[in-house]
Amino acid sequence: MRHKSEELMKQIMDYAEQFQLLNHRSPYTSEIADALGIVKSTVYRYLVEMNERGMLSYHNGEIVTERTEKLSPDTKPAAVLGSVSCGMPQLEEEYVEEYVSLPVSLFGDGEFFILRANGDSMTGAGINSGDMVVIRKQNTASDGDIVVALVENESTLKRFFLDTERRCVHLHPENPKYPDIYTQNCTVQGVAVHVLSLIHISEPTRRRGIS
Repeated sequence: MRHKSEELMKQIMDYAEQFQLLNHRSPYTSEIADALGIVKSTVYRYLVEMNERGMLSYHNGEIVTERTEKLSPDTKPAAVLGSVSCGMPQLEEEYVEEYVSLPVSLFGDGEFFILRANGDSMTGAGINSGDMVVIRKQNTASDGDIVVALVENESTLKRFFLDTERRCVHLHPENPKYPDIYTQNCTVQGVAVHVLSLIHISEPTRRRGIS
């Protein structure tokens, strides 16, 4: 058997786990192949190899990892909305791309929605353009929280602080090329609780996502 790439094994594992977190089923080999930019037969060979190594269980198309095996069946629905920089998140039906189920055991109770990050202002916090950010809907935040904040009719994802000297809200980007935002007109729409990072592969083993 040819040598298998440890990096590609990790990518397959990460994608399978994140897919199951959102969809509560194992991804098909075709879905993994499409996401990672490789062919189905390669995915299948890797899954068989990973099963033989004990990295995961792969049987009759079902992928089970140590992480997914512990998932609780209790879930909460979450609406997947558009980009975080495209205006105020709307929960009306016409703005919802789809609904996914989030395990209560991982995300806790509450009302959640999911936004796609747009841009590179939060790369220092591990949030890259295209990543899906799970937001707990709430109108309050603590210092240091990463929030979705409405400023001048546009939503932005930034780290939240209260500036007592200026008597305003301080929104801090996690990228030094962007300026901090100081505002007295800010509405907190939710707090980020989890980031589902999309996988990125450079050519020729192309994968979608982070730029």
